[in-house]
Amino acid sequence: MAGNSFGDLFRITTFGESHGKAIGVIVDGCPSNIEIDEAFIQSELDKRKPGQSKITTQRKESDTAQILSGVFEGKSTGTPISIVIPNEDQRSKDYSHIADKYRPSHADYTYQMKYGIRDYRGGGRSSARETAARVAAGAIAKLFLKQQGIEIFAHVSGVGQIEAPNVDSSDLNLLLETRESNIVRCADPAAANEMIDFIDNIRKNGDTVGGRISTIIRGVPAGLGEPVFDRLHAELGKAMLSINAVHGFEYGSGFEGSRMRGSEHNDVFTTENDKVVTKTNFSGGIQGGISNGMDITFKVAFKAVATIMRDQETLNQAGEETTISGKGRHDPCVVPRAVIIVEAMAALVIADQLLKQRAYTHI
Repeated sequence: MAGNSFGDLFRITTFGESHGKAIGVIVDGCPSNIEIDEAFIQSELDKRKPGQSKITTQRKESDTAQILSGVFEGKSTGTPISIVIPNEDQRSKDYSHIADKYRPSHADYTYQMKYGIRDYRGGGRSSARETAARVAAGAIAKLFLKQQGIEIFAHVSGVGQIEAPNVDSSDLNLLLETRESNIVRCADPAAANEMIDFIDNIRKNGDTVGGRISTIIRGVPAGLGEPVFDRLHAELGKAMLSINAVHGFEYGSGFEGSRMRGSEHNDVFTTENDKVVTKTNFSGGIQGGISNGMDITFKVAFKAVATIMRDQETLNQAGEETTISGKGRHDPCVVPRAVIIVEAMAALVIADQLLKQRAYTHI
């Protein structure tokens, strides 16, 4: 099964299934002598783990990370770092009713067509459970980026038709504190309360809803990214679109930029404290596919979770019409737990690009 690795120099490979014994990741290319704070890695996993609140799946997993290699006396050794996260609360029987049925908008049919076999227990490898491994790897990337003065902040900026107002991003630590003060992980308290009530009502009605996550990456030096095919925003887009349920990615002004004139959209250069900056940031910190030193900003759109607690029409593997019933433990809205996944994937991209740029300067 190809497609399980991500990155070039800072490279990860994930493994495991939703209802197997464990999931895990191998991080290859992490520089040596990086302080590996296991408590921080665990705190990142805790933000993604199930069973957090009334608006997330009630599957109970501690998501306890076990580092098996690549770390000695609290520091990375430069060799592959392997992390295993045991699955503790598998309920494969919850999926026996779909062993020969295709769930609408899931990967059941496509996996069957591609491999001629599928793991129907929670979707197996296609399950969002796999993203816990990415979060663990992303935490290591964040520890590396922290030494470079690079910060990443994401929050839920929209759920359904509810949109949070633009937040003041001058103090990312304050935004993080506000985000973590509510279960939907929105940095605007009023919008957060509205979102929570809405998601809870959706859950009670046996339905699901999508949402949006906005992200800021601060402290990225100018010069990261490759021209033409490997542009920085293309790499970020690939990273985000690889996350389960993501259906859209835009950076900077995004689709709104298509409604503006060039005279409105152009980011004029100036200097600030002897540093080249732009007066506006419609480019989202990226021009010509290369970082310009401004904040990198982007937004990710997540569709509604495909599993709903209602009967739906579908087909079985014999091509016969049948009915499928929602069963098991699922999120009514994925974005509260996806915030940390978005941050992790962004960290992996920037870590990889930073190492590539260092390679250029060392030639």
